[in-house]
Amino acid sequence: MFSNSKALEPSNPQTYSVNCNGRLVQLDTPKIMGILNLTPDSFSDGGKFNDEKLALKHAEKLLNDGAEILDIGPQSTRPNAEFLNSEQEINRIGNVISNIKKEFPEALISLDTFYAETVRFGFNEGIDMINDISGGQYDEKMFDTAAETKLPYILMHINPSYKTMHDKVKFEDITLEVNRYFSEKTNELLQKGVKDIILDPGFGFGKTVEDQMKMINEVEYFGFGKFPLLIGISRKSFIYKPLGKSPLDINEETQKLHMKVLEQGAKIIRVHDVAEAKETISHFLQKK
Repeated sequence: MFSNSKALEPSNPQTYSVNCNGRLVQLDTPKIMGILNLTPDSFSDGGKFNDEKLALKHAEKLLNDGAEILDIGPQSTRPNAEFLNSEQEINRIGNVISNIKKEFPEALISLDTFYAETVRFGFNEGIDMINDISGGQYDEKMFDTAAETKLPYILMHINPSYKTMHDKVKFEDITLEVNRYFSEKTNELLQKGVKDIILDPGFGFGKTVEDQMKMINEVEYFGFGKFPLLIGISRKSFIYKPLGKSPLDINEETQKLHMKVLEQGAKIIRVHDVAEAKETISHFLQKK
């Protein structure tokens, strides 16, 4: 079945739902995941929201603009970023999760971490899903912890170690490679008892510009139609570098690509610019 990407059946329009900490969330209408970085060194917004008051204020803006999920990131994963251990991540998060939950109880909170211990902390603070860029490869306890919490788990395709996460790999067929990875990892997660899995093809991590554009055109083939797809292309270099632009100057191009992936069945788009993404989703729904 892996001999040719065109042999893969495209995912049919399908309704998905995930159990977010006891709350059933339907994904029939695409959701916006707003990015809330608590880091001083993120590539496009580092240092803007890395204290609790600023983080809470930005969370409010993201929600008012139309985000239904807030993705809280205590550690930058841009190339050459500062590496933090789990204790440092937890210290950086502080009371941000509990404060957001107190002020905005309807907001869904995703925690962007590859540490099981950080997940446990976040779970006690009230997070609703786990966003692990490492696919369980950077912490052997992650899959077991995801199963224990019963939270939805976002599984991303990435190179197998932290040191190599941004090493460019030219795959014979990127779509087949990502699906091989998804098949192996989802089987392992399901065997451990993780019931709600969301797939992220991993734009911006160890892939050539050409492969990432191929991925954009073949989003419908990812995941065999069994799992909802999250697409994170906001401010990614494969868009802005070929254009000679900065990460902040590619909104028009990004929204065109968002429309393309929505038309192929993406259920969550992870973005910095929530208001613009909401407008794109509105246009998409009007076209259906």
